[in-house]
Amino acid sequence: MLTDYVKNWLARADEDIKTIELLLKEDKGHPNPVCFHAQQAGEKYLKGFLAYHDLHVRKIHDLEVLLKDSVSVDESFAELMPQVKLLNQFYTESRYPDDYVEFSLQDAKDGYEAAKEIKIFVLAKIKR
Repeated sequence: MLTDYVKNWLARADEDIKTIELLLKEDKGHPNPVCFHAQQAGEKYLKGFLAYHDLHVRKIHDLEVLLKDSVSVDESFAELMPQVKLLNQFYTESRYPDDYVEFSLQDAKDGYEAAKEIKIFVLAKIKR
């Protein structure tokens, strides 16, 4: 059922996608914030799917763990592993000075595409 809790997860993920689109329109594209928001969007769409199925939504950022939880409900989610692996690298490396990596504009665009693919996949699985 599409509860308010599920709707909130999906709405927050949509906000991340919109933020990415705004950042990419600017001259520099802001790769690191784009990469972070792409990871966040993927995380929130997966959490929305888990919430839709009344499963415990872990307070973690590891997309591979969230994907494993999703696969336990629907094995076809395994198809998202390439997107999840790409996005998973963006969380810590784009946020904290000790682990900071300077991502390229191409990394940002690839992350955006991966997040959109997760969005499309998840929304197709949720009955609205």
